[in-house]
Amino acid sequence: MLELRPNCECCDVDLPPSSLDARICTFECTFCAACVATFPGGNCPNCGGDFTPRPIRPESWLKKHPASTKRIVAAGCSERQENGAGGR
Repeated sequence: MLELRPNCECCDVDLPPSSLDARICTFECTFCAACVATFPGGNCPNCGGDFTPRPIRPESWLKKHPASTKRIVAAGCSERQENGAGGR
């Protein structure tokens, strides 16, 4: 099941389960749309994959399958944005 991480891994902005700004890659790396727009080629700085809007889990299902509360912030994200480096 999709983890629904609570924040952008780059700028740490909150991304609640209903956020239309959340983007995920195939490894569920989670970023906000604003940060994704700055990544060279629009690809994930962790794995190099492409992004898709994160699905919205219906409120009724959040009670049974809550979103994650574990915040992940990638060290050096802003430097990777500038240099175009990726690869997990």
